[in-house]
Amino acid sequence: MKIGVPKEIKPQENRIGLTPDSVKLLTANGHEVLIENNGGFEAGFENDQYIKAGAKIVKNAEDIFNDSEIIVKVKEPLNNEIKMIRENQTIFTYLHLAAGKELTEGLVKSKSVCIAYETVTDNNGRLPLLAPMSAVAGRMSIQAGAHSLEKHQKGRGILLGGAPGVEPATVVILGGGVVGENAALIATGMKAKVYIVDKSSQRLEQLKKIYGDTIIPLQSDKTDLKKLISECVLLIGGVLIPGAEAPKLITRDMLKLMKRGSVIVDVAIDQGGCVETSKPTTHANPTYIVSDVVHYCVANMPGGVPRTSTLALNKATLPFLIKLADKGYEKTLKEDKNFLEGLNIYKGQITYKAVADVFNHKYTSPKKALANV
Repeated sequence: MKIGVPKEIKPQENRIGLTPDSVKLLTANGHEVLIENNGGFEAGFENDQYIKAGAKIVKNAEDIFNDSEIIVKVKEPLNNEIKMIRENQTIFTYLHLAAGKELTEGLVKSKSVCIAYETVTDNNGRLPLLAPMSAVAGRMSIQAGAHSLEKHQKGRGILLGGAPGVEPATVVILGGGVVGENAALIATGMKAKVYIVDKSSQRLEQLKKIYGDTIIPLQSDKTDLKKLISECVLLIGGVLIPGAEAPKLITRDMLKLMKRGSVIVDVAIDQGGCVETSKPTTHANPTYIVSDVVHYCVANMPGGVPRTSTLALNKATLPFLIKLADKGYEKTLKEDKNFLEGLNIYKGQITYKAVADVFNHKYTSPKKALANV
């Protein structure tokens, strides 16, 4: 199988789809791997390392897309890349289609086979390919929030952990999933006062066992969210509905309740954001202000630490990619129900219901789509 890895072109995105170690395993299995020239350079992986691992270095993305049966990326294809995708080609990457109508339409028209990291499941219903980047983003969210709270960043001028004789700042984390758990890890380590809001009492009990009295768990349907956000200086949006648009939990009017110079870090921005006033930003210009509240809404947060992120992502994705390359998409998708959950678009059909619903598009079940194969 020919596997192509183009250089990421999203602004300030320095991750790459495969590490040299991953390439070595794939080539040992008899697969051919094409890496775009200097594709891994910003993540600390040199062309020579890829060549030693058995990869072929290709000068431009056009040749990668032209010659490969499977395209492995990190972020969703941008317009220039969508134009290069061929019919029946397999695209294996984060897609976040519910937040991108133009992207979805472009991939439908391409008649390619699009498998999204973020909706592949495991036998426990978890999202193993989303988890590593959610962990990175969760940890980064507190770092980013703490930095944004500094006065020269137009924040409130507060140190999260307080100081001798000064109370620690209040952090509210919406969502107790992987993002929330990892945000809490850093926030509690910085000695902030940490609230975690989630709808699942069972999940909150798990988090309480992990963090003990260093967090205050709150069940969402029993919580006065307006009162809570009026007390915090840092709000982390970590809610997730797999494959679907994030629910808007914080409205524009609710911002007026927050303290001047408070910070929102909306980690859910990849899926449209859980704050009404959120809009995607970049690492180059990560923040903006609405109603005196600093918004940090970088849509590819883990791209800021590309080496750590690439290594963590590959550890999760490589076993799935090896199966996909060894067996091909038809056999893999038919045999593996968890892999099948990752199928979002199949040869012109939307095969993930949450995506079809958000765009009022016809939905075809993945099993039905594959039935004639």
